[in-house]
Amino acid sequence: MVNEGPRVRVTVPPRLSIRQFIGCGLLVLSLLLGNAAQAVEPLYGKNLTPVAGLFGIPSARSAALLSTGEVAFAAHGALASHAVFDASAFEALRLDGETHRLALEWRYAFAPGWEFQMELPWLSHSGGSLDALIDGWHSLWGMPDGGRDAVPRDQLDFRYQTSSASLSLRDSASGAGDVTLALHRALVDDSEWQVSAGLGYKLATGDERELLGSGAEDAFAVLRANWAPAGSRGQLFGQAGYLRAGQIAGLQAVQERDLWFAGVGAGWAVHERVTLLAQIDAQSAPLQSELTALGAAALVLNVGARWQVSPRWALEAGFIEDIRVETAPDVTFQASLRFTP
Repeated sequence: MVNEGPRVRVTVPPRLSIRQFIGCGLLVLSLLLGNAAQAVEPLYGKNLTPVAGLFGIPSARSAALLSTGEVAFAAHGALASHAVFDASAFEALRLDGETHRLALEWRYAFAPGWEFQMELPWLSHSGGSLDALIDGWHSLWGMPDGGRDAVPRDQLDFRYQTSSASLSLRDSASGAGDVTLALHRALVDDSEWQVSAGLGYKLATGDERELLGSGAEDAFAVLRANWAPAGSRGQLFGQAGYLRAGQIAGLQAVQERDLWFAGVGAGWAVHERVTLLAQIDAQSAPLQSELTALGAAALVLNVGARWQVSPRWALEAGFIEDIRVETAPDVTFQASLRFTP
């Protein structure tokens, strides 16, 4: 007969349910993020196609202006992939390559209800390196590739040709772009609504031969509005404006000079420091053309998120997709770093 020793009771902790696990995760996340407030500020975004990108159409921004004497800074980076191959009886277009853009933005409130804004861009056009990634993504989901598989990967080939106009860039180029100056005036500023008007001027500081600028000055007028109901996590914003474009060398015969632009979007604070944003931006066609890429109004979806790192610093990341195919880059990846007082 075997002598059994004293029994030892082992206590197994209860397993967490999925709901309890998610709750613990949200609690930890809330402790890490703290409790900073979010201001209304749309995602930065530009249509970087080689033709539409030459015009000085401004990005969406908040209608709320800084307080007198305050200064704000931002750096916006974008990487756009182009893949358009189209032709008609009288036109031929090839846009194959990548565009990188870095813009430094400065805002200064020099008087009550008045703000000055300046943007300094740097651009690069090259063959890039995203073709394999994008081809794989299209293959994975069975999406059309827009003719990418018929041309060599990672090459630069921007060409547009008609009997009366032409544009061409086949060698990599980089340098300063066209500087934009703007003056903003607050029209409404209360606890929930902000409305402002702005006038802007794009200088011809970029090299038009390398498609870093248009070689001409543009002027625009814009009206913007924000709405953030008290106690709500949601926010709405929008803008609408008109741009008078200068004449671009080589495209004068087919260029549109009177352009409209508009956008509307919404944000939702999933946490006091994290806001998800989505917006739709549109702008009129840059040229008189039978080709969709040049002769149809552009319509894009801009989606991203903002993390308020601290009360003064914020990080953004997102992407832009062409809702109306070929009127904007195939895809644009973007990120921003903002400082506000």
